[in-house]
Amino acid sequence: MQKGKITKYKPFPSIDLPDRQWPSRTINQAPAWCSVDLRDGNQALPIPMSVEEKLTLFDLLVQIGFKEIEVGFPSASQTEYDFMRRLIEEDRIPDDVTIQVLVQSKEDLIRKTFESLQGAKRAIVHLYNSTSEQQRRIVFGLDKPAIIDIAVRGTQLIKSLVPTLPETAIRFEYSPESFTLTETDFALEICEAVVEVWQPGVENKIILNLPATVEVSTPNIHADQIEWFCRHLKNRETAIISLHTHNDRGTGIAATELGLLAGADRVEGTLFGNGERTGNVDIVTVALNMYSQGIEPNLDFSDISTIRKVYEQNTRMEVPVRQPYAGDLVFTAFSGSHQDAINKGMTRLVKSEGELWDVPYLPIDPKDLGRSYEAIIRINSQSGKGGVAYLMESEFGLQLPKAMHIDFGKVIKDLADERGAEILTTELFYAFEHAYLKSSTPFALESFNSTIHVNQDGQEQAECVTTLLYKGERHEFKATGNGPISAFARGINQLGLASFTLVSYTEHALGGGAETQAVAYIQIKTDKGTNGFGAAIDTNIETASIKAVLSALNRALAIELTSQIEPEAVSTAR
Repeated sequence: MQKGKITKYKPFPSIDLPDRQWPSRTINQAPAWCSVDLRDGNQALPIPMSVEEKLTLFDLLVQIGFKEIEVGFPSASQTEYDFMRRLIEEDRIPDDVTIQVLVQSKEDLIRKTFESLQGAKRAIVHLYNSTSEQQRRIVFGLDKPAIIDIAVRGTQLIKSLVPTLPETAIRFEYSPESFTLTETDFALEICEAVVEVWQPGVENKIILNLPATVEVSTPNIHADQIEWFCRHLKNRETAIISLHTHNDRGTGIAATELGLLAGADRVEGTLFGNGERTGNVDIVTVALNMYSQGIEPNLDFSDISTIRKVYEQNTRMEVPVRQPYAGDLVFTAFSGSHQDAINKGMTRLVKSEGELWDVPYLPIDPKDLGRSYEAIIRINSQSGKGGVAYLMESEFGLQLPKAMHIDFGKVIKDLADERGAEILTTELFYAFEHAYLKSSTPFALESFNSTIHVNQDGQEQAECVTTLLYKGERHEFKATGNGPISAFARGINQLGLASFTLVSYTEHALGGGAETQAVAYIQIKTDKGTNGFGAAIDTNIETASIKAVLSALNRALAIELTSQIEPEAVSTAR
């Protein structure tokens, strides 16, 4: 790369349009869409699709809702021609779908294209020739009049051949290839020469496709080019202005959106942006960007995972994990603060049915695309307590008390730091189970029974009879309290095996029907000031509560033991 003053490249010139209108406009309706996956997308594949693969992808495009599909370049190869014939002869094209065929402005190719269309009900014949100064100078060695003549002669031939297909409703599309690299006034001149030959009307409009065959400028300049063209085109009402943006600068989507603001009516593109070099515009993203703004895109991406699967199987391309809307990780948060915000947003949403979608970090509801909430939050060393709590509830139905989020969040953070990798949801539950549900050291419950009686003051009082193990030794006791849990806690304290107070208690049902279990969560505080959290699951809520007390006590004692060991370990290490 050059350093300092760059002389190898120069800035793309701006368009003289001081009164441009597009910056103050908004997109309020979807354009006409045309998929070029089977032509532009296919020619960019290392291994082009077979006829069968193209048929499968064609069916997918129809299911998504495309009404215009560029099916190929039938004059370019026998495979392309055979595919066209299969579509027509096997009656695979729905009545409301128009197939589009691409052809260069050459007589033999145009005639072969019309031959391939025999029997089609509706078709767009898409004629193109290169028009840019670069192409004229380097590739063709022709001046402007000669380039115009190529376009005009091709249009005349197509117009003369239309009557040879009386059963086919033919529409005409013209592309000045490399429009964005063509002088804007010359692009207008050649398009108007084509329009003059075709003689379109308001009821039979011509499609003028203005391709950014190579993306060479910032999106605002592309928008200026489109607006300038639309404002200077004669009889604008008889033309459909179409966009066909590539992504060489990585701004194909932005260029398309600004081009629509500038007056375009139609968009050609591909699923997930497949195409030459860095690709065509990704129609999935453009359409769902509109959907996220409350605009009906007229394309159905409600099962984005299946669409992606069929696309990948037939093109042998992979959708990146960060691809907008469709990637594996686009609805996933690892960051702790993001997870906490998503958790709070989702909780609020459940309580506010029918309101606008309003969840931090999620501009669109994953369920609208057939995606699951399961993947919204995933856990690694960057994750926080909110994300962990969300997954425990969404995956396992465990509604951890807010005070417990920090404690279990630390358990998972320590595990993630140790692993140095993502923690799977199954591992998340295992960690919870190990820390709380299966805690049996130093305390373990052997038996517990309680009865309720009324004391001398006329108040109900619980009495418990308990057998528990402490470091393997059996201990039995009786104790009373204002409830089974307080009686149990008082009995342990009276034994002198531990000294603690109960801080909080919550419970909820887990599951439904005959399989319903109860979950109890306990927070205690030892005489050393250590908070311990515990949890237990049982078919009996009282049993779950008692087990949760021991779980919390074991957790607190383990924390105290660790705090005593760590200074010694540090001293030894030094």
